[in-house]
Amino acid sequence: MARLGAVRPTAEIVAARLKRRHNAERRFRAVGLGAVLLALGFLGILLFTIVGNGITAFVQTYVRIDVTFDSALLGIEGDTGPDALAAANYQAIIKQSLYRTFPEAKTRAEQRQLGAMVSSGADIDLRKMLTADPSLLGQTRSLWLLADDDIDMAVKGHIPRQQGIAGNRLSDNELRWLSELESRGAVETRFNTLLWSSGDSREPELAGLWGAVVGSIFSLVITLLVSFPLGVATSVYLEEFAPKNRWTDLIEVNINNLAAVPSVVFGLLGLAVFLNILGMPRSAPLVGGLVLALICLPTIIIAARAAMKAVPPSIREAAAGLGASKLQVVTDHVLPLSMPGILTGTILGMAHALGETAPLLMIGMVAFIVDIPATPLDPAAVLPVQVYLWADSPERAFVERTSAAIMVLLLFLALMNLSAILLRKKFERRW
Repeated sequence: MARLGAVRPTAEIVAARLKRRHNAERRFRAVGLGAVLLALGFLGILLFTIVGNGITAFVQTYVRIDVTFDSALLGIEGDTGPDALAAANYQAIIKQSLYRTFPEAKTRAEQRQLGAMVSSGADIDLRKMLTADPSLLGQTRSLWLLADDDIDMAVKGHIPRQQGIAGNRLSDNELRWLSELESRGAVETRFNTLLWSSGDSREPELAGLWGAVVGSIFSLVITLLVSFPLGVATSVYLEEFAPKNRWTDLIEVNINNLAAVPSVVFGLLGLAVFLNILGMPRSAPLVGGLVLALICLPTIIIAARAAMKAVPPSIREAAAGLGASKLQVVTDHVLPLSMPGILTGTILGMAHALGETAPLLMIGMVAFIVDIPATPLDPAAVLPVQVYLWADSPERAFVERTSAAIMVLLLFLALMNLSAILLRKKFERRW
């Protein structure tokens, strides 16, 4: 009986300790789950804000106006050649058409407000129309013209349409004219083709992403062409051929350290070497690609070495036993088997490079570029820099454009990461 009484307290102590341990484990799980849910909540808020602000950038507001191609107003009487049509004053016929639509606008201030309802770039479409068909001279056509950014924001509901409310940039006259056009069915939103076909602009309704997209493509192609062969060759040498001594240990340590160096340091290096010493063109994707290649190199080297280490030594030994040289072992067996891991690391490094902004600012890719780059030597912007430029603009419409650019950038990053996952799943080998 004494022994049974002595055992009971021990069992109770063990049970109490197990209970505390299980409670601690449940608390730890709850804290971990709470952290994950909190992170997902913040991510959801971020994505909801970006999509909510930027989804309307993919449509644009147009207004329908009866436009008369008056030779006198165009300033081309007696001359209908291509040069005269290209240099004609199309803003004059747009304003005259607006004045006829709303004849109550008598004063200069009212007429200035009326003319501001249509984008300053609306004359581009008229110029293209008349240049393609000079027979339109003297005719009146009902045309859909690009609306000004403030009108566009009001139609989309991003700014209030009541006078006196904070954030309303439209006058009473503009609000009345807009309502009248809407009652006539002369206001509609269409898919924003300018966003995908034009470069940057001071006017939000004319600003597009295509220049930055082309600049990003040029930069990433150059980054891939430079970093991939150099990174793979370096990793092959260090992993398969280099002797193990202090020098190779020093090189390996420095490569690992370069992966943690702030990207702005690489931008300073590119500024000093590529621009100041070699005299390469400023703001060009060529220089941007070279700088991004420096950023990608450590990532590619580390990933490639890890992939080659994963190849079993038995494969090397079997190939050598059949008479293959060291180079043949590497090129015919080790590299093909490790290529999925190398490609995965390369894609992740490229995705990292796509989102970099600081090093590109250092080499001058922050310039205002309107034209679409035709070659890697032409001045260009890239998507992260375009986001930076538009985020610094005060107009409400540029907030919309900024969010749209972020959505496009996130889409590119998601596609690159998805391709890396698919490559790893498709070609992954388990030894």
